[in-house]
Amino acid sequence: MTTDTITAIATPPGRGGIGVIRISGPQSPAIAESIAGKLPEPRTAFLTAFVDDQQDAIDEGIMIYFAAPNSFTGEAVVELQGHGGPVVQDMLLQRVVELGARLARPGEFSERAFLNGKLDLAQAEAVADLIESGSAQAARSALHSLQGAFSKEIHTLVEMLTRLRMYVEAAIDFPEEEIDFLADARVSQELAQIEKQFDQLLAATRQGCLLHDGMTVVLAGKPNAGKSSLLNALAGQESAIVSDIPGTTRDIIREHIQIDGLPIHVLDTAGLRDSGDAIETEGVRRAKEAMDKADRVLLIVDDTETTEDDLEKMIAELPCGGPRTIVRNKIDLSNKEPNYIDTRCYKEVAVSAKTGAGLDDLRKHLKDCMGYQSAGEGTFMARRRHLDAIERAMAHVVEGKKQLESSKAGELLAEELRLAQNDLGEITGEFTSDDLLGKIFSTFCIGK
Repeated sequence: MTTDTITAIATPPGRGGIGVIRISGPQSPAIAESIAGKLPEPRTAFLTAFVDDQQDAIDEGIMIYFAAPNSFTGEAVVELQGHGGPVVQDMLLQRVVELGARLARPGEFSERAFLNGKLDLAQAEAVADLIESGSAQAARSALHSLQGAFSKEIHTLVEMLTRLRMYVEAAIDFPEEEIDFLADARVSQELAQIEKQFDQLLAATRQGCLLHDGMTVVLAGKPNAGKSSLLNALAGQESAIVSDIPGTTRDIIREHIQIDGLPIHVLDTAGLRDSGDAIETEGVRRAKEAMDKADRVLLIVDDTETTEDDLEKMIAELPCGGPRTIVRNKIDLSNKEPNYIDTRCYKEVAVSAKTGAGLDDLRKHLKDCMGYQSAGEGTFMARRRHLDAIERAMAHVVEGKKQLESSKAGELLAEELRLAQNDLGEITGEFTSDDLLGKIFSTFCIGK
């Protein structure tokens, strides 16, 4: 239980219609009474003047008091809803600090909600994900996680592991009961069910990670191949300068788009060629560096003038890195029909950035590359650390099954099941180090 009281401005910086200051902790009621002259009834909007130590008004607005434990943090919480000017907000915040509160760290309100049992760790992370959502689908998925959809899946799997672990350990600890679990089909059946549940959870978590992290796509190719035109076509706006002059793009231009809810970070890079221009040479170096880190490299070629020999040479000159797709652009000039070719050696899409022909094929290809499916009703948001924890937990189950089948070692199976439980517990916060908590909540907004 915390003993200090924290405060922060909970609305974005700048000027606006309202500005909200949030206070949480045991001193919240006393601070509210000093600022407004009285403490309102819990969960009741109270119009009042906010006054300083000389009883002069700082601002006028609405005060709402949430008594513990019926608040977001589980502590006594007060919200001061005044006008949204930065000067008046700073004056009011300073007054709250003078009365005994301290400025909150990033994410400290959500951290207290977690520590006080109002949210588990996955739900607390969903608060930040909901705020940062870049698409309607991402927002819906983050809300599902906040409402406990992801945590429910984790708890279901933990219960399955616990039930099997208890059965195995009972057979080990009470041999006089003559429970021959090695000959009992129940163990193999439950292990099969657990592995099936893991497969389903992994698939859903990968989709959740895609909604959170998105996909990074790098547009590469020779100057004047149409990279910037393709970026503008995908973005639906003039994000990059388009010119017939080679070398127009010298640095990396970033644009964020979405395809059926999938966030895609598109990077338009400098044309790949040898140049005596130091700035352009640096741009080419950065382009190759970006390709190494991309989920997919789109090699853009001009279909009106690129021969197969030219194409093979360009492919050979690309840095070794992520997978790549050949995009034959300008098919409106080469009179080629839009098409998509998928062979064991390469993937190729024919498009026209000018007319839009073939762009739907390209969008579908990008989704297919990541295994993305349009999110359904039960989709939840997930993070890379969640996926890592589930993969580690599943590896323990597989190892336990292997030890049971090869060595008849029930003790090793029980231990692997315990380790799998611990890994899953990291997701909801049941088994989480303080260092990890600090890292997670440090990425939150100050007022959350």
